[in-house]
Amino acid sequence: MHPDQSSHRRIGAPLAWRLADDSPAADVAAACGAFWLELDAALSPIIGPRGVAALGQRSLHLASGRYGWLTAAPNSAPATLDAAMLVALLGSRHSLDAAAAANFFLQTFRDLLASLIGAALTEQLLRKVWGPSDPPMNSPTAQDPTP
Repeated sequence: MHPDQSSHRRIGAPLAWRLADDSPAADVAAACGAFWLELDAALSPIIGPRGVAALGQRSLHLASGRYGWLTAAPNSAPATLDAAMLVALLGSRHSLDAAAAANFFLQTFRDLLASLIGAALTEQLLRKVWGPSDPPMNSPTAQDPTP
């Protein structure tokens, strides 16, 4: 059994509604790349391309702590996160590794954004991109009002 199979039998959110459970790594990589481009397009008008890039780079850095192979070439001041590089890194792995790393990267991005602007606003901004099958964020942040 592949090392990640026990904990990642299914492709989890956020890519779950975009892929079948048995999707090859190339499909996982392409879906993550497309997802990233949609996130960038949705958020750039609001926080700017450099803000999206900075959050993306930080998310990739944090994800590389768990998935050491998910490291980009250092770039001092990225204007964008290179979607082609992300697709290439993910596509070179076993499909379960690619799915786990892609989902971790995207969830980390979402969590970082939520830590900055709050869960409610993050959910509102990402609703169209994130997909219909993902449950709402349920971890309140300092900006969220308590019920």
